[in-house]
Amino acid sequence: MRSLPVRLDAVLVQALIAAALSFAHLHDLAAAAGQDGWKAWAYPVSVDLLLVAAWRRLRSGGSKAAGWCWFLVALTASLGANIATAGLLDLDAVPAWLRILVAGWPAVAFLGGTLLAHGSTEEPKAASIPAPEPPAVEAAPEPAPPPATPVPPALVAHARKVADEHRARTGTPIDTPTLRARLGVPLPLAEAIATQLT
Repeated sequence: MRSLPVRLDAVLVQALIAAALSFAHLHDLAAAAGQDGWKAWAYPVSVDLLLVAAWRRLRSGGSKAAGWCWFLVALTASLGANIATAGLLDLDAVPAWLRILVAGWPAVAFLGGTLLAHGSTEEPKAASIPAPEPPAVEAAPEPAPPPATPVPPALVAHARKVADEHRARTGTPIDTPTLRARLGVPLPLAEAIATQLT
């Protein structure tokens, strides 16, 4: 059986060294802030897992806003520990505000991890949704002619006199707007009368 050759990737080695150093800084800060024993070791695991979960959300195509928010929170915690343990902070006299931040971290990490794990992880992708066939559009039925407006015979007779008088005076048949104006009736009724006059 042939053994697979082990190839060291420079990027992977660099990532492991950076993770180990960051892990140590987070542990040291947690221990200095009063978190002793196993609790001091749990802090770097918590920060790194939140970073990984947020990065995974960003790479999965899920909600980018949530991914970036929690990635920046975890990165700030990691970077803050790295800077604080670089000699800028007296680890024998950690200020109260930093003790409060360290003590509050588990709740923040739990909230972030829960939201990342149980939030919407995928947005619909246009390529994965089959293009639906457009529904067959039936031609709209022709609008039904409006119901005939009943015209009293006396009004038709009067309109005929008005139309005859107009033809005699002008030499042209009366149009509907003129008939409407002369009779003082609504347009639908004038149209119905004009139809009967032809």
